[in-house]
Amino acid sequence: MNQPASAYFLEDRHEPSETHTLSVLVANEPGVLARVIGLFSGRGYNIESLTVSETESQDHVSRITIVTTGTPMVIQQIKNQLDRMIPVHRVVDMTLSGRSIERELAMVKVRGKGEPRVEALRLADAFRARVIDSTLESFVFEITGNSNKVSQFIELMVPLGLVEVARTGVAAIGRGPDEM
Repeated sequence: MNQPASAYFLEDRHEPSETHTLSVLVANEPGVLARVIGLFSGRGYNIESLTVSETESQDHVSRITIVTTGTPMVIQQIKNQLDRMIPVHRVVDMTLSGRSIERELAMVKVRGKGEPRVEALRLADAFRARVIDSTLESFVFEITGNSNKVSQFIELMVPLGLVEVARTGVAAIGRGPDEM
């Protein structure tokens, strides 16, 4: 007997969710990013992080780096659907390649005087964050690293007077001499 579609959905929800970083090479033309984002929003897929920039200006190619979560089946669907899009040249799952470097940059503003200020500076030094702006009442730190490191630093700044955070999103590149 055939199961209703909702039964498949319920079975799928019990699969463990995974986080994957996808690197997508696309033609650098108007509307491409909107189409890629439309694929995600139209199907209810979530984007945890998104960065995009032209990487090969002479060939008019941009790289979109997307961090998304889903079951293995959903991740495979996302990759297949991206691969079928006309302006997409290539889709690489950086998580599965196992040979990639991922980094994120954040600017973190912390307000404080006295001991909290000293503690914020001490933690910034431990995390290798740089002071990029300083007043008598606040600091703006710049921190670069994997997303977990950035998140840990931000979490530690909350009780010390965290004011605001600006994060770039993940940028990823493969290790070794080969191109994507």
